Amino acid sequence: MIKIIDISDDILKRIGRIADREKIVVYVVGGYVRDYLLGKQVKDIDMVVMGSGVEFAKKIAAEFGKTNLVVFENFGTAMLQAGDRKLEFVGARKESYSKNSRKPHVEGGTLEDDLSRRDFTINAMASSLNTETFGRLVDPFEGQTDLKAGILRTPLDPETTFDDDPLRIMRGIRFSAQLGFTIEPKVLDAAKKMAKRLEIVSQERISDEFLKIMSSLKPSVGLKAMYDSGVMKIVFPEIARLGGVNQREDYHHKDVFRHTLQVVDKVAEISDNLWLRMTALLHDVAKPKTKAFVPGTGWTFHGHEELGSRMIKKIFQRMRFPLDHLGYVEMLIRLHLRPQALVDDGVTDSAVRRLMFEAGENIDDLMILCRADITSKNEKLIKQVTCNYDLLIKKMKEVEEKDRIRNWQPPLRGEEIMQVCGLSEGPMVGVLKDMITDAILDGTIPNEHEAALEYLLLKKDGILKQAPLKKKRNRIT
Repeated sequence: MIKIIDISDDILKRIGRIADREKIVVYVVGGYVRDYLLGKQVKDIDMVVMGSGVEFAKKIAAEFGKTNLVVFENFGTAMLQAGDRKLEFVGARKESYSKNSRKPHVEGGTLEDDLSRRDFTINAMASSLNTETFGRLVDPFEGQTDLKAGILRTPLDPETTFDDDPLRIMRGIRFSAQLGFTIEPKVLDAAKKMAKRLEIVSQERISDEFLKIMSSLKPSVGLKAMYDSGVMKIVFPEIARLGGVNQREDYHHKDVFRHTLQVVDKVAEISDNLWLRMTALLHDVAKPKTKAFVPGTGWTFHGHEELGSRMIKKIFQRMRFPLDHLGYVEMLIRLHLRPQALVDDGVTDSAVRRLMFEAGENIDDLMILCRADITSKNEKLIKQVTCNYDLLIKKMKEVEEKDRIRNWQPPLRGEEIMQVCGLSEGPMVGVLKDMITDAILDGTIPNEHEAALEYLLLKKDGILKQAPLKKKRNRIT
């Protein structure tokens, strides 16, 4: 039975008319067809041309009056940005790979050849763009059936598919997380068997897929699939090591990996902030290194927040994550135990000021993380900790209204301190600035310019005597 999909996309109809005029057969393929059938809005359009994809792309660019065509001659592909649409053209082809390379040997092929080399059946569908057959679905591997069933299956034997491009293992896990689909057992077995082959894939491509998993509605789906398949050991060994932590014969504490999945999902329910989700994933990353057993207490992890914060830079560098988010993640991990410790010790104004000062504009994100970190099955404990955090947030609002600590700026800048104290630039300016900051945070003086200046005048001589500066040389006249 011929299946026609009702594509009401003007840009595709226009491309189809140009193809008719040039006597070229062209199909829209892959993600466009998949997402269209799922009822999703599609911006990226991949097309397969029976002939030269590059030459057809040049004709489309000329017809559209565009000069921004990007051609990849070695791969026989071309990309054109048309408004908010990204159009990609490729000639139908076969590909083969050597064992230790990701560079394919490419030769011309049929549409079915082209579809068979794709990663999953749900991405191995095409729809004709030529006027006479516009919208006709080509589905040689029953991708539409798998789409309806929510199953991820490969067009060919999964080991062949993954061997050609090991990144498809990550893509399958990503699709399972994004779409909520089940990975076919045969495909999952192949992923387990071939996970180590991911080592030949560039870190940038792997990290791109990983961050897409973290951006999905429920990241734990993909993270658990990575762990169960052994992919996590290859891609993110620090997270894989969280599995099984906290187990001992007569004492049982929650597995850190599974706890982490719960925290990530709870953050994801509240926030789309990818780097807050990444902080949730990494907040206990140092627990395996700080684990110690105390009889009668169980496992302890003293200092894991500090060590974890120090581990993040190397992780970011290895994973090729953007370093402009590094400080944010480091700071939240370092502070993630502070609110609970503050509640345990008593919520004083000075302690609240210091927490808000250190967290700055990220205090709300810190509290989202702390609330998500409550994963106990003890309902009484959850209620108590939640109540404590509610009281802490109330106290923060009171302190902020009174002391204006959020996004705090010192009332005396370095230039004024140098002028008042007769100093040139140097470490002593920082010492005096810190002295004023501590006095404000401790509640000794209000967060006001005049009070800070008066305090500086009162304390500066004693501080300067304790750490004498080098005297300036007298100018010889």
